[in-house]
Formats: sequence, C-alpha cells, structure tokens
Amino acid sequence: MSSEQDVPLAVWLSTPNHMFVELAVALGFRHYVLDIEHGLFDPDRTDRLIAHMRSLNLKIYAKVLGPNTTAVQQALDMGCNRIIIPHIGTFDHAREVAATAKYPPLGVRSFAGTRTSGYTNAPQEHYDAANREILCFPMIESKEALADVEAILSLPTVDGVFAGPTDLSLSRGRGAYAFSDDDRSDIAAIAHAAISAGKRWIMPAWTRAEQSFGREHSASVFVVSEEVGCMQVGLEKSWEDARAAAGAGR
Repeated sequence: MSSEQDVPLAVWLSTPNHMFVELAVALGFRHYVLDIEHGLFDPDRTDRLIAHMRSLNLKIYAKVLGPNTTAVQQALDMGCNRIIIPHIGTFDHAREVAATAKYPPLGVRSFAGTRTSGYTNAPQEHYDAANREILCFPMIESKEALADVEAILSLPTVDGVFAGPTDLSLSRGRGAYAFSDDDRSDIAAIAHAAISAGKRWIMPAWTRAEQSFGREHSASVFVVSEEVGCMQVGLEKSWEDARAAAGAGR
C-alpha cells in the first residue's frame, strides 16, 4: 500500500490538450485521467495525444464512454494502460464488463494490430504482459456497486476500483456530494474492501481534507487537479488582480 510520501498524484483532462499535459509533466505529474465519458475527446486528437503521452512514459487512465466492449477496447487499442469503467452496477455486470479489458483465457478482449502490438502480429508474451500491465478499475458510483464492492474486487479481471463519490451520493439518495459523514463512510467502505482484497483504489481528492482522508485509508492514487478547474482558478486570479490594480490606481 502507498505511504504518505509516495502516493501518485493524477491530473484530470476534459479535452485532448497537449499543452496542458506538457505543463503538468514539467511539474512532475505522471498520471492522467482522460474523461472520455464526459469530456470532448474526438478519436483523431485523442489518438495523437495518447501517442504523445506514451512517448513520455505516462500512466494513461481512460474513463471510457460507458460499460461496454467497444468503449473499453477502443481506449486500449489507442494505447491507454489504465481503464476506468463508469456506470457499473452489480457483481454480474462488473464481471461481464471487466472481462473486456483482459485477453483470454482471463477475459474476452480481442486483438487489434495497432500501436500496442507494433502494428503486427504478437507473440504470446504480448498477451501475458498486457493482462499483467493493463489495469482495470470499475467505478464504484452506484448503490448497487457499493453493495457488491467486495465481490467486484474478487474478480481476477479487476485490479482495483475508482471511487465515484458524487454519483454515489446521488444514487444513495443523499443529493449533492458534500464529503459528509455518510460520504466518508461510503468511501471508507470502498477503501476497506480494496485493502482487504489486496488491490488498489483511486480517490478523486480535490481538497486537503479529502487527501488526508485518502492517506488515512491507503489510497493508491489521488486525482488532485482538473483541466477546466485550473483554467477557472487562473482566470479568476487574473480578473481579481486586474480589478484590484485598477482600484488601487484611482
């Protein structure tokens, strides 16, 4: 499990923004979540971004369009090395969808002669390495998935889980996520299940309080920065500084 000093920090992307990635890499970020589900990721620009990120040896987490074979395999064929699967329901649903991220006999992923295989046929070592190195993270963001989280983590096709606290709060009838006692209890249950299974769990941790909570519960990765939020903060700072300077000059 990760210590307080070595928990990787991840950046959340809503668009295939090369410059944003390069700025983040310069600061030391090595882990990136591509929010393909809710973001604006056209296939051509996304494919080019992933090729660029692979050349920088980054960890690329694709939060795919949905829990289906096409969405998972397209991200894998482009070269993402981490898969986050949204809208997971019960154990049976997770078992069916997570299998698409692993080659047989472990799963049902099909082969494509893309950049991941050097655009050619591949020896058996390719399939074995992919099953070890491509990590699959179902999202625990529904009351059904939370109820089955221990069983979901027992699947050999599942390498860990990604906590989705906002949708989980909505699904549980609490309304907006507020990092309340009940929210923390749900996240702690996810963490406990992952730790008990000897697997990883990822936490979106935008605040210091969430990050401290994640460290206390041995989170494997923190998502701490988000592309649109960074632009908003920067714009607000520029606006406030300029308004303050204008007022001081009167």
